[in-house]
Parts: sequence; structure tokens; C-alpha cells
Amino acid sequence: MPARSPLARTRRVLGGLLTLALVATPVVSTTGTAHAGTAAAASTPAAVDLAAHVVTGKATKRKATKKGTKGKAAKVWSPRREQYAETVTLTDLEIPMSDGVILRGDLTLPADADGEPVDRRFPVVVTITAYNKSVLANSGLGGSDGGYLVKRGYAQLTVDARGTGSSNGQWNAFDTRENTDAGEIMEWAASQEWSNGRTAMTGPSYMGISQLWAAAAQPKGLKAIFPQVPGADVYRDVVASGGAIDVGFIPLWLGLVTATGLIPPQTNGSTALSIYLDHIMGAFGFTAQVIPAALLAQEPAYDGEFYEQRSVINVIDQVEVPAFFVSGEYDLFQRGTPLLFEALQRNGVPTKLVTGPWDHLEGSSAADIGDAGYGTLEELQLRWFDHYVKGKRDKRLHKDIADLTYYEQGSGRWTRSKRWIDRDLRARSYHLSGSSTTALVNGSLTTGTPEAGTADVLPVPVSGACTRSANQWTAGILNAGASQFPFPNPCFDDARINDLTGVVFETEPMERATAFRGPINARLYTSVAGAGDGMLSVSVEDVAPDGTVSRLTGGWQVLSLAETDRRRSRKLNGKIIQPWHPFTEESQAPLEGIEPVDVEVFPTAARIRKGHRLRVAVQAFDVPHLLPTLPVLLGSLSVITVHTGPETPSELTVPWVRKKRR
Repeated sequence: MPARSPLARTRRVLGGLLTLALVATPVVSTTGTAHAGTAAAASTPAAVDLAAHVVTGKATKRKATKKGTKGKAAKVWSPRREQYAETVTLTDLEIPMSDGVILRGDLTLPADADGEPVDRRFPVVVTITAYNKSVLANSGLGGSDGGYLVKRGYAQLTVDARGTGSSNGQWNAFDTRENTDAGEIMEWAASQEWSNGRTAMTGPSYMGISQLWAAAAQPKGLKAIFPQVPGADVYRDVVASGGAIDVGFIPLWLGLVTATGLIPPQTNGSTALSIYLDHIMGAFGFTAQVIPAALLAQEPAYDGEFYEQRSVINVIDQVEVPAFFVSGEYDLFQRGTPLLFEALQRNGVPTKLVTGPWDHLEGSSAADIGDAGYGTLEELQLRWFDHYVKGKRDKRLHKDIADLTYYEQGSGRWTRSKRWIDRDLRARSYHLSGSSTTALVNGSLTTGTPEAGTADVLPVPVSGACTRSANQWTAGILNAGASQFPFPNPCFDDARINDLTGVVFETEPMERATAFRGPINARLYTSVAGAGDGMLSVSVEDVAPDGTVSRLTGGWQVLSLAETDRRRSRKLNGKIIQPWHPFTEESQAPLEGIEPVDVEVFPTAARIRKGHRLRVAVQAFDVPHLLPTLPVLLGSLSVITVHTGPETPSELTVPWVRKKRR
């Protein structure tokens, strides 16, 4: 990644602090009062977007396609000019839900020279946030340029989700009622006097997921969505990856929503008191209970109804509107966003995915999306919405922008493709061979016959702290702080220190470059001492000739939750590349003897260059990311042994990119 200026580093630090604190001075507003201005804060407001904007600054100017990018470079496309010089915002419009609860939203419209709303109907771009629209509006740091679309003939509506900000009700993240709200909000927006009946949606993270829930309801008038870094499967993507509980991001996130929800709403006194009491009840009824219950191995610790109603992948087949996804290879939803893209593509829904070398904050702002060669975030949104929402036919849209555009780790190239898992891929297995005691005594990775051996994985409770994983699973906040300093954080750029806390297996130096793209399966034949339990943390890494170790991706698996449903697992030419584990309480069972454990390693795209080595590192912890439930934790001080050889063929299976015949 290019070095950032001192100003950029400062902005990243402020962004991380704002994410945690979100300190803002409320400005009293009256329902329906118009505020003239740029309306920057009324567009795509999200707490994550706020931090990302501070972190990276305004979206970058459109850049030419990077040298080395594969595929044909997009022809130059220029955005149309502004139609309106001013905007005006109406605050706290009341939006009634079918159960009688009132939600509230801020509406930004094009304005005339006097600051009055233009007397026309406009297509409406909607964002639903759980991070308090007033906090973001008053900070003036809502991410991308909020006036960009409005000045080009769109209306922008930003709505506080139920139980947050100025909206009534109690927050219960993505429960059935909140997901119903999303569709009803869109129906309401399409029917208002300032709307022409055609709507779209934008926003990152929580707001991206809300878009998909709304689209699944198929509300009248919704024509397109633009979700950035959305999740698909709440349990597997982020809350309990591999069956262990995320204690790096989830507590921060729950605290963020609760803190912004407890800021007194800016409505009149009696209404504000009612809203405030609702929010307090929501905080104690949902937020305060989820993590403790999960760690105590109660319902949230296992997959089931609680997560099924909150995982948009379960209704993705009901989404029929065009969707443009933005994702990050170090994002919280590294696993989920590609699955959403693939599902829509299978169903014939027009869809795009741009995935870059970004963590969650960086992917939320998409300030560096211009590196992919298609323009800034605002320009991409304008082009997508003009075509699908306004009906301005863009004959070159799908020729200029590939269905899939991804950053390839190792080569640093942006590459274009049709599909995430395409016909150019074949499953290739690297067998773990011989023994390893630490990173100083390596086992080997080979495509030939492996040698028998063992590797004891010791329970070192600081494993993971000095890796890129620590930054990824705190949403990029650690990187925001580290970027204040004039030198890079060695933990984010080199995993050598962390690899000393586990065992490693690596190939000989590559005689020629090899690339892979997609999800990965690490099948490790495993035993555990006594009646113990524990977790396998697997990192896939690139070892440079100078010894630098770059973490490419990772995966995790609690041993007692390792039951694999082969029918639901994803295969490539007969081999599992993405295992499916039920993660139910009923499926939990201790290991007996030596058993194969399939570890789902999250998807990535990487090239191991000539002279570099492919490495698999295995540890027993990944802090501050994951903490096993209390019963598992009590047994996790046992030594875990990985077995190798022809009788216990532990292996790493990657979707290998075949070279095309000339």
C-alpha cells in the first residue's frame, strides 16, 4: 500500500477515535424545518462511514487504471454536470410503520438560489442507519460528498432505524420487525409528494445489509441498490467465525449503537422522553445480553433461529434489483459479500463486485476505489443509478465495468473477471508434510506424497495479537491509530513474530508464480490431549525471499463444532474448498482419537511470486478477535496435535488459477 501523508495519518487516527466516541454537539431541530446547505451529512450516514471519511478524506479523484491491470481498460466516462447549485434539508420527517411505531428521517432536496426546495418530484436515494443520523449530520463527516447525487437531480432520505437516533421503538439488530421496516420505509419514500416513485439505496456495513433486506421485500419503486461491505451470514461471517465468539468487533459495535442511541433525540420534549426510554429498554433488552449469553454457551453461541432471521443470505434469492457491491479483502465481511454477489449473479440479477485491499473503515468510505479504474465512489453511484433508476440508458456500463474486479495480493494488480469461481479455477491441494515445532522448525507443503509427522500446537493466548488479523477484526481501528506514526506497524506487515506462537508448513520457493482466488479449505487431521477442546486458527501466508511473512487470509474452527455437512460444502472438481459446519448445539461433540477437521479459510485472491513460498501457520488462539465459549475455553489449555502423512493427509486446498492456453 502507498505511504500516507501526515495529514492522512492524522485523519485515520481521528476516524478511529470518532468511531469509538462519536462525540458531537446536538443541534436542536424542529420536525420539518428546512436547513439550507450542501447536505453532505445527509448522505450515506453511518458511524463506520463517518470514521472512514475522517480516516481517508474525501473520495479520491478518478485515477487511470493501474499499470499491470488485467483486462481491457475502461473507456473514459465522464459524469454529468450539476443541475442544481444548492440543497436543502428537512429534518425528522415522521415515517409510520405498520405496527404504529414512528421512525424519523432527514430529507435532502435540490434547492433554488433562495434555498427553497425545487418544486419537482425526484428519484429518492435512501439510507437506513443505526448510528444516529443527527450525530453524523452535526459532525459534517458523513463520508462521501452528500450533495453529489442531490445536485444531479436526486432526493436523499436518511432514516434512523427502529430504536436508534430519533426513531421510536427498541433496537433489536436485524430482527424480523426491523427487516420489515426496511421494505416499508421504501414504500413510504416512493409514495411521497417529493418522490417520482423511483427509489434506490446506498450505504456501507449496517446500511448495506439494510439495503438487501429492503430489496428482499420487493417494495414498489425500488430500482437499484449500492451496498458497501455488507454481511451475508451473521453467525459465520462475523459473530462466531468457526464457532468462537468475536470479542474484537462485536462489543465495539454494540457499544457504538447503544452510545449513539442514548444521545437525547432532537424532537420535542414529550416525544423525546418516550423515545429515550424506548432506547434504554432496547439497550438492556438486547445489547447488554448478547455477548455474555454467547460466551456462556447459551443460544447466541450456536447457529439457529436467532441468526437465521438476521442473515440476509437466507432471503437473497428474493432480491431482484441490480446491486453494485464494494468489498475489502481485509474486511469484516470478507466471507459474506462475495457470496451475495455470486447468489445474485446465479439468479441473473445485474450485479457488480469491486473488492480491494481494504479493511472495514477503508471499504466503508471506498475512498481508494478509484484505483480500480472506474472512477470515484460518487461517480460509480451516479452511473449505476442514472442507468437503473433514472432510466438514462448507458450502453457502455456493462462493457466498461467488469462483473468482478479484484485486487490480487502479491502482484498488487487489479484484475477483471466474469465470476468469483470461474472455469479458470481448479482445486489444488498442498499436503502438510513432516513435523513442525515452531516457525523456526518448519514442516513442508508439497503437492507430492507427504511424510508422516506431528506438530503440537501449544495454547499461547497471545497468538494473533501481532498480525493483520488484529486490525481486520477491530474494523480497521488499530490501523487508523498506527498510521499516525511515520513508520509502518510491523505486526500488520510481517507475521513472523506471530508465527513463533504456533507451527508452520511451507513450500519450497516457487519456480514460477502461482495464483489462487476464492475460499480455501484447510483439512487438518487433529487430536487433542485428554478430554480437552480448543480452536484451530489457520493463516495462509506469503513468505518473501528476505523472510518477510505477509498474511493473506485466515480461518478458524472450534474442535468440538467441527462436524461438516458435505452436502452443503462447496466443492471444486470434487474437492471441498468451502466447508459447511452446522454450528448447532446438537452437532457439538468432542474429538475422539485422530479426526479430520475442516477449517473454512476465508476467500481471497493472491499470487505467490517466483522465489516466494506459500505458508500455512496454525495457532490455538486469535486475539483480540475470537474467544471460545466458557466451556470450550476451560478445555482449550490442552495441546492440539496436527498429524501429517499418507494415513492422515492434512492438506490445504486452494482454487488454483490455471494459466490460459495461448
